[in-house]
Amino acid sequence: MSVSYWNDQSEGQKLYFDIAIIGGGITGLSCAYWLHKEDPSLKIALIEKYELGSGATGRNAGFITCGSVEHFNRLVGKHGASEALEIWRFSEKNLDLLKQEIIQDHSEQLLFEQKGSFSLASTESELKELKDSANLMRSLSINIEELDEQDVEKRLGARGFTGGIKYCDDASIHPISLLNAIRNKLDKNISFFTSNEVHLIETKGENKLVHTNKNKIEASLVILATNGYSPLLHPFFDTKVFPTRAQILTTSPVPKFMEGPCYANFVLDYFRQLPTGEMIIGGFRQLQKDVEKGYSDEITDTIQKALEQFLRDHIPNVSQAKITHRWSGIMGFSVDGQPMVGAVPGDSQMFFCCGFTGHGLGLAFHSAKVLVDGIYGRCIPNFISAKRFI
Repeated sequence: MSVSYWNDQSEGQKLYFDIAIIGGGITGLSCAYWLHKEDPSLKIALIEKYELGSGATGRNAGFITCGSVEHFNRLVGKHGASEALEIWRFSEKNLDLLKQEIIQDHSEQLLFEQKGSFSLASTESELKELKDSANLMRSLSINIEELDEQDVEKRLGARGFTGGIKYCDDASIHPISLLNAIRNKLDKNISFFTSNEVHLIETKGENKLVHTNKNKIEASLVILATNGYSPLLHPFFDTKVFPTRAQILTTSPVPKFMEGPCYANFVLDYFRQLPTGEMIIGGFRQLQKDVEKGYSDEITDTIQKALEQFLRDHIPNVSQAKITHRWSGIMGFSVDGQPMVGAVPGDSQMFFCCGFTGHGLGLAFHSAKVLVDGIYGRCIPNFISAKRFI
């Protein structure tokens, strides 16, 4: 995030707000929503480099799924059963809050479906791990279902998988429509500054002064809702949040055949069929691990060809469909796989909410609520608090 001297058009009077939120994706809009609900009188500036949703929010596959980037048995191995269950329930609450506060009776307009999601195994070793996960989850009263090879082919139209697990309460959505629905809940006290690239945040007396290429915005508190881009704005995130690219393609629509969204290959690859028939597939960053780190949003032949080959090998119903879109997006992977909220150490006027590790839609709305709880002095869960790094 840098602005040249020649492109800086921010001369003139400063604009004054109570809170400035940097980032116009699901996290930034969610922070604005919960702050507004806490205190409708707050004057809030939401600042976005491009258009709302132009980052990871508008570049993902639209999964609203529970848990984390790992199979549940690994989550238990890392955190213990009690905290792993807390993490799972946290993401379940994220979906509950979205349904109660935003989605309500607008499911069709948002392409929202709650038909569960599936983790599929292509090897016996992964299937064993999924069965271990299923046993753990059942023991903790998590709603799951096991599938064999025939179930996978019949219900998902997917071949070459030995079985899997269905997480029965997961969902999917049109992410930009969701973002617009959140925006529609906000009132005139929220000011949107799109096409405003932040290049400096400084302390100005008792306030913060946010410099963009077009404006100078002064506020008593700043929230970084910048996920993978957070290290560009503050060095605190250099060793905690890592920009990681994801690549996706979409096909033309075919008759509906798939029951719900799917993960494969230890959650590295993912695909879903939209209610309107299009197939979206992403992943395969493991093929170019070094290339898929950083801020470049280009697509690569290696990964795009792998996505196409996956469809030909495993999803025969769309193997001949036309590819209509190819794109990539930058995610923010946290160092321990969990999101992080809190204040920058030594700066009680700069807060943040980031590190969703590829699960922003499944975590950000609840995480933003937790951040607002923290700002107002209420307790927040230890697993999400950035104090775990201090």
